[in-house]
Amino acid sequence: MKHRKVGTVMATDVVQATYDTPFKEVARLLDRHRISGLPVVDDEQYVIGVLSETDLMVRQAEAEDPYAPTRAGRWRKLLPGARKRTAKAHARTAGQLMSQPAVTVHAEDTIAEAARTMAKHRVERLPVVDEEERLVGIVTRRDLLQVFLRPDAEIRNDVVDEVLVQTLWLAPQAIAVEVLDGVVTLHGQLERRSDIPIAVRMTRQIDGVVAVVDKLRYRLDDSHLRPSDEALHGVADDWLRRL
Repeated sequence: MKHRKVGTVMATDVVQATYDTPFKEVARLLDRHRISGLPVVDDEQYVIGVLSETDLMVRQAEAEDPYAPTRAGRWRKLLPGARKRTAKAHARTAGQLMSQPAVTVHAEDTIAEAARTMAKHRVERLPVVDEEERLVGIVTRRDLLQVFLRPDAEIRNDVVDEVLVQTLWLAPQAIAVEVLDGVVTLHGQLERRSDIPIAVRMTRQIDGVVAVVDKLRYRLDDSHLRPSDEALHGVADDWLRRL
């Protein structure tokens, strides 16, 4: 099944910093380009870390307060992560302030894979690297959401081609496919009951599909067949379809 790749939605004009980029220059870059974060790269464009507005805020928040009680300051230094926060409090460059290792994606990864990576690591943007792990772009949450802007007609064509024809080996008109605002409704009758969850699951995986409404029926209930019977049944059907 075809899925849109990260490389089709990423921005290639990447605002970036190097290890030695001064703290204030990083702040200026974020403000000038109205972005919330950027990658930090070495001389060969390998991503060595990422910087966000949060990192800059930590730098300010962890700066020593001359009016804070001395005892309170001692206790804070004993808390988990205190060393890292203390280091960031004195950071002067992007390299000293950045978070590492950097979470990245490849240009050939699917949009769904990138979305899962973002959700897992709770980040808003991901540096995109090539096969050699060098920076080639940046992708944001907004970029990934573009997949849901696909026209309904385009989604319908993919369902017919990739699900009905290529997966289930049916004629394009065998099942009625209706798409409205990304919601796909499947009408009609399939040969076997076991084909229905396959059709629904594969349709959900089409880029841009918001939901699937299952109105499918079946001619043969094969849910009672043993695994060996199902395998034999499938082989026979496959052979017949090739005639």
